Amino acid sequence: MIGISKLYCGTVEPGDVLRYGADSQRLPSHLLQFSADKKPVVVWNGTRRCNLRCVHCYSRSENKAYPGELTTAEAAAMLDDLARFGVPVVLFSGGEPLIRPDLLALMERTVSLGMRAVLSTNGTLISEATAGRLKGVGLSYVGVSLDGLREVHDRFRGVPGAFDRAIAGIRNGMRAGIKVGLRFTITRRNAAEIDGIFDLLREENIPRVCFYHLVYAGRGSALMQEDLDHEATRRGVDRIIDRTAALHAEGRRVEVLTVDNHADGPHLYLRMVREKSPRAGDVARLLGMNRGNSSGNGIGCISWDGAVHPDPFWRHVTLGNVRERPFSEIWTDLTHPLLAKLKDKRPHVKGRCATCRFLDVCGGNFRVRAEAATGDLWAPDPACYLTDEEIAVAADVPGAVRGPPHA
Repeated sequence: MIGISKLYCGTVEPGDVLRYGADSQRLPSHLLQFSADKKPVVVWNGTRRCNLRCVHCYSRSENKAYPGELTTAEAAAMLDDLARFGVPVVLFSGGEPLIRPDLLALMERTVSLGMRAVLSTNGTLISEATAGRLKGVGLSYVGVSLDGLREVHDRFRGVPGAFDRAIAGIRNGMRAGIKVGLRFTITRRNAAEIDGIFDLLREENIPRVCFYHLVYAGRGSALMQEDLDHEATRRGVDRIIDRTAALHAEGRRVEVLTVDNHADGPHLYLRMVREKSPRAGDVARLLGMNRGNSSGNGIGCISWDGAVHPDPFWRHVTLGNVRERPFSEIWTDLTHPLLAKLKDKRPHVKGRCATCRFLDVCGGNFRVRAEAATGDLWAPDPACYLTDEEIAVAADVPGAVRGPPHA
């Protein structure tokens, strides 16, 4: 997760993080990515069922009942363990999580245990009444997936009218006083919609947007050939930076992030160096705190059936099951060979990743994407668009100090 507005527009400084001791339990939500302890944000896919048919769904969800989902009591016990372990945020996802009838009660329990509850949804089920109830349980944030404007989004989601219903859900949430943002996954099908999304942010006064790079998992595996090439990715990220800067120049402090391609951090830093930005050194320090990809470390996933994965895209790798052992035990048991290596990927990555000067600020990028594309999970991530010259070890990175990451 790369905070474009935080880094490029200077809304966060290294001192903002250090004032809290870089402790995930004390940091405000917008600084959490810079925590030193990297206590995991846990994505819980509370249900696999979904009312849409998204072409890039990592869980291959359909609108049907799936057996074996955690019961309310099992989910409550899971949340109790996550709180004791020090998890700062539980992200409720799916499928479509609002289909789960006990969702609000479980969110309320999450908040009562001292964790932050966040919702990832397609937005179509957020009625005025539901928005009011979400506000009432203390929800911190709602991220609504929107992969373009009306025609493009509805094609992505496989259901006519999905865009209009999502917009209605966004408006209902904002009227209820909930912080609402957008989630946009970039492919060749919708890259041209980036400007339209920024226009929508302005028109609807939406305060946050996350632009996700495509990860080849679930139904998204079939879209591998529709991923942007390196030059198109670079242009897309630069356009996101340009539009973010324009919003901030207007006095609109919209939070803009890119997600799932940690080459974006070095790319942003190198752009600032070329522009002779006096903040380039501070950005390097913040990228060093962020430490890039955090699969199996700063982010984890629990599926609807209790299976624990290194992140939501590693569904073919199960580390354990919360029905058999608490998440806290599974997450710290380094007898699992993959989990142990994900805690520090640097000795294991191969090729240009192994000698990249930005390895500590990228974290080796997405291993699951490398595995899907090459069959070798330690091969270079094919989505890295940095050139050999840009990653050459000869040049140093101000403020980015090599050293073992905090597990």
